[in-house]
Amino acid sequence: MARLWQAPQLLLVILVALMALTYQEKRKTFLSVREVPASEPYVTATMQYVINDFNKKSNDKYNFRIVRVLKAEKRITDHMEYHVNMEMRRTTCQKLETSNCSFQEGELYKQIECFYSVFVVPWFEKYKILNKNCTDG
Repeated sequence: MARLWQAPQLLLVILVALMALTYQEKRKTFLSVREVPASEPYVTATMQYVINDFNKKSNDKYNFRIVRVLKAEKRITDHMEYHVNMEMRRTTCQKLETSNCSFQEGELYKQIECFYSVFVVPWFEKYKILNKNCTDG
């Protein structure tokens, strides 16, 4: 008699667990959202990826370099995302040059402000730009 009563209880527990997992899967709940310093190692690596990607895809003859990070935010769900606002300026280095790059002055001076949202798995050095928006400063 006791076994007969246990089967519906077991089915009910399984049903509730499946409903809870399905509900949680549909929601993208951030476990943690916080502002982080730009000097944090994973932020630094992410910023290096962002600037390399920007310079590679840019039609500008010169490379850009980050002047300052205005805000960096880390979001954690089932993965990690960095949301970063920064200022970048055109340098004197052309596309293939990467060292000793000072900022352009005078007629070639150009500063832009960018927002990037980047999917990050830093321990595997995996990055994917989810969103970017740059405007002239």
